[in-house]
Amino acid sequence: MRVKKVLNNNVLIAAHPEYNEVILTGKGIGFGKRTGEDISVESAEKFFVLRDQEEQQQYKQLLNYVDESFIGLMNECIERIEKRFEVRLNEHIHVGLTDHLYFAVKRIQQGLDIKNPFLTETELAYPKEYTVALEIVEWLNEKLGIAVPVGEVGFITLHIHSALTNRELSEVNMHTQLISRMVNVIEESLKFSVDRTDVNYLRLIRHFHASIERVQKDENRPENQEALAKVLQAEYPVCYNLAWKLIKIMQQNLHKPVPDAEAVYLTLHLQRLAKQ
Repeated sequence: MRVKKVLNNNVLIAAHPEYNEVILTGKGIGFGKRTGEDISVESAEKFFVLRDQEEQQQYKQLLNYVDESFIGLMNECIERIEKRFEVRLNEHIHVGLTDHLYFAVKRIQQGLDIKNPFLTETELAYPKEYTVALEIVEWLNEKLGIAVPVGEVGFITLHIHSALTNRELSEVNMHTQLISRMVNVIEESLKFSVDRTDVNYLRLIRHFHASIERVQKDENRPENQEALAKVLQAEYPVCYNLAWKLIKIMQQNLHKPVPDAEAVYLTLHLQRLAKQ
């Protein structure tokens, strides 16, 4: 490979025969290097490809304000996540998670609190990612000598899930916020506060996530639930009408049709929740 640009002492861009441009990281790897100079992969602690031109530019801009030591820390952090899941994460996590955590740490050091209104919903939706995010927070606390608030675990979870599934963070965020909005509608309509530890609430949240995933991927199979729907409409009119209200909210946010059969499943979930 040949050096294309030295970004700082620990990061440089090199021309790779197979991947075109790659980013090499390692302690002191950029020190004294010049454009056009040969460099081996073995000299880098890690290398990754940012195929998207916009992501390349964002990463270069990141290095203008993020400390070199923090870049090294984040590379180690991402490597830890990859080892836990035994996969290569989508490279956009190098930009997204580094940028997010850099400013989160700054806010913590300034004594500012971090609130996350969607923490419970995030933990329920992505339990494996949440567990790893907890480990990362504990590791950061030890490395940086700070106390990262629990709310930050939820944000890291979303970044990990986004990189694992190759989905935009904005899309993952939107799903979490949509579910939180629907829970608020349920509480307002049924006039009670949902117990976030109730097993029926956990089942409902998981159902919401699974349903949204199916709608997004157009994986809904035609199901004839008309007979059961009529029984539920007669037996549980409040929950049945609420189910349709939630379906309309999903359709408006996802811009895709939600199958009628969803009203049956939601009515059953809502009725079990209301009984508590």
